[in-house]
Amino acid sequence: MSESLYETLGVSKSASADEIKKAYRRLARKYHPDVNKDPGAEDKFKEINAAYEILSDEKKRAQYDQYGDSMFGGQNFHDFARGSANMGDLNEILKNIFGGGFSSGGFSGGFRGGFDGFGTPDLDINAKISIPFDVAVLGGEHNINYDGKSIKVKIPAGINNAEKLRIKGKGKSMMGQTGDLILTVDIEPSNEYERDGDDLIKDALIPLKTMLFGGKFEVKTFKKDVTIKITPNSKTGTKIRLKGYGVQNRKSGIYGDLYLKTRVLLPNLDELDPKLVELLKQLPE
Repeated sequence: MSESLYETLGVSKSASADEIKKAYRRLARKYHPDVNKDPGAEDKFKEINAAYEILSDEKKRAQYDQYGDSMFGGQNFHDFARGSANMGDLNEILKNIFGGGFSSGGFSGGFRGGFDGFGTPDLDINAKISIPFDVAVLGGEHNINYDGKSIKVKIPAGINNAEKLRIKGKGKSMMGQTGDLILTVDIEPSNEYERDGDDLIKDALIPLKTMLFGGKFEVKTFKKDVTIKITPNSKTGTKIRLKGYGVQNRKSGIYGDLYLKTRVLLPNLDELDPKLVELLKQLPE
C-alpha cells in the first residue's frame, strides 16, 4: 500500500500525532506562498494542508490507513491532488470522501488569509471585555457571554485599562489546532473613585462641625474601614494621604496610595436649632 499522504509530509506511517504536526509546520513555513515564490510552491503548500487535514484527524487517518490510495481512484495522493481542477474542487472531493469536517474555505486563498506569514494558522480571536471598577482593583472572577456560551474569566487584581487577557483554547479551531480568545480590558468608571496608575483618589464628605472643630472621621476603602483625624479649621480641598490603600501593582506587588480630598458636608437648615440659624443669619458675609 502506497503511503502517499505520509510521503507528502515526509513522515512514516507510524508517525505520532506530534511528529505529524511538527512536520506539517516545518513544511508549511517552507512552502507558504508569502515566503516561497518558486513556481509550484503554492500547489505544494495546498497539498501539505490537505494531507495534514486528513492525517491530523484520528478518524480520517484510520480511513486512509484502511483503504489507502483506492480512496483516490487508485492514484497516489500527489497525482490525485494535482489532477484536481483547483483546490476548491479538491476540498469538496475530500469532504465527500471523508464524510465532512473540512472547512468551507477549503485549501484555496482562504488559507493564506488565515496564516500569520510563517505557515502557522492564525486561530486567535480578539474581543473586548468591560469589567467593573472594583473588580479591576480587587481582582476576581467575571462571567462573559461569547459566541452563545458563558465563559468564566479570572481577572488579576490591579489590571489596567486596555490590558489584554489571554483565555487558552477558546479561539478558532483548524487542522487539529485551537487558538486563544484575547480580551482587551475596558474598565468601567466609578462614581466614588478616580484612578491614577496605582493611586486612588476619593472625595471625603466631612461634616461642617468636624471641619470647624476637628475630630475623627471614618472612611471606607477597598482594604478596610479607616478612621482619620481631622484637624480644627480644616479647609475644603485638603488632601489626606492613606499610604498603601491604593491599587496593588501587578509586577512589584506594592500597593499605591489613596488620596482623600476633603469636602464640607453642609447641614440641612431644617435640622439646625432655630436659635443657631438666627445667629448664623446675623454673621457678616
